Amino acid sequence: MQKIQDIIEEINNLEKRLSLEIQKKEKEFSYEIHGKKVTFEKEIKQYHKTLATKLYKYVFNAEWLNILTVPVIWFGVVTALLLDSFVTIYQFICFPVYKIPKVKRSDYIVIDRQALKYLNAIEKLNCMYCGYFNGLIAYVQEVAGRTEQYWCPIKHARKIRSIHSRYRKFLEYGDGEEYRKKIEEVRRDFADIK
Repeated sequence: MQKIQDIIEEINNLEKRLSLEIQKKEKEFSYEIHGKKVTFEKEIKQYHKTLATKLYKYVFNAEWLNILTVPVIWFGVVTALLLDSFVTIYQFICFPVYKIPKVKRSDYIVIDRQALKYLNAIEKLNCMYCGYFNGLIAYVQEVAGRTEQYWCPIKHARKIRSIHSRYRKFLEYGDGEEYRKKIEEVRRDFADIK
């Protein structure tokens, strides 16, 4: 059990180091972050504009199969908006009842790439879509992980491809005695995110 916790802690530390390395790119690419707004130096913005592909060239050079799949991709927005609404309402109503800290949606759904001047309008729209959709999935996973910690904090017996942030708190599969002893403690163990 301790070895698993050590590995999870090591993964968390590596993720923090990765995040710090990514932040170092601010200086390299001459931008600053102020709250949620990203600003580039004036000269960099002007240079970026020269790199943008003109819309007509972008569309003309696009592969036809890519163009034909656009309606399929964009139809997903309807489902995403419904899912987003449901999950937000769900945690607003249920999390206070279970005494689970709410997930801050804006920590997961980050839409900022449309400010890049080297992207044309279609690329900006695509980046907004991807930022929203992938952020939404991460947001939903965190809400689901916190819910799972409350209702069924037991690790799986089978290997799973990806684990959410709360999984390390879960009890071992097959350890019924520990489950009965610690279920209430694990169910309330959100001190690390308060």
